Amino acid sequence: MDDQTAQPRARRKHRSLAQELVAELSQQIRDGLIKRGDKLPTESAIMQAQGVSRTVVREAISRLQASGLVETRHGIGTFVLDMPNTTGLRIDPATIGTLRDLLAIMELRISLEVESAGLAAQRRTPEQLAGMRGFLDELNESMAHSSEASSSDFQFHLQIAQATGNRYFTDIMNHLGTALIPRSRVNSARLAHDDQQQYQLRLCREHEQIYDAIARQDPESARAAMRLHLTNSRERLRQAHEEAESQD
Repeated sequence: MDDQTAQPRARRKHRSLAQELVAELSQQIRDGLIKRGDKLPTESAIMQAQGVSRTVVREAISRLQASGLVETRHGIGTFVLDMPNTTGLRIDPATIGTLRDLLAIMELRISLEVESAGLAAQRRTPEQLAGMRGFLDELNESMAHSSEASSSDFQFHLQIAQATGNRYFTDIMNHLGTALIPRSRVNSARLAHDDQQQYQLRLCREHEQIYDAIARQDPESARAAMRLHLTNSRERLRQAHEEAESQD
């Protein structure tokens, strides 16, 4: 069996295991074994108890976040929400399968997150800034592992939403979950016609520019940095979409 055949099967296995773990943790929450407001076991504890990898645990937690059941507080842990969301906006990542879908998600992100970054620059607390820094460091360290990078990437953007002080930004981000992060759906380096290292360096620079502007409490620079970051992602996806259509 060649590597190209093995990798998709491995990804399908990870998704299947993650879904089983989501079902198990959700049932424990419904049964009251893990109560509202309780902290989830650590990643290592879940790995040992369930016999799964860290990647599977992180994907499962991201799905629980997207469903509104839990939230992650950097440096503290993941907690069951007091009032899990049972109604409202839902975008199932499994339904986002085409580049056209991804482009639509990117348009939504631009409209939402540019203003989110500006408000975060005005309102963020030192603790929230430290949370952004922590997830950004995790993202930079995990760039070589796309599934882990997607989780850290989402958490970095979620921290920015939380720093707005407007819970509706956070609610929408949690509803969307890691569907927001295109790297969990496509090979973005390939779409950019770029080698992986150069692509990762550019993403790191874009994220650092967003963080630096928020750290300086410069809302206009934060908006500009977020717009540049998301517009670059949209442009790479748009080019890939046009190339795919021209080959049909």
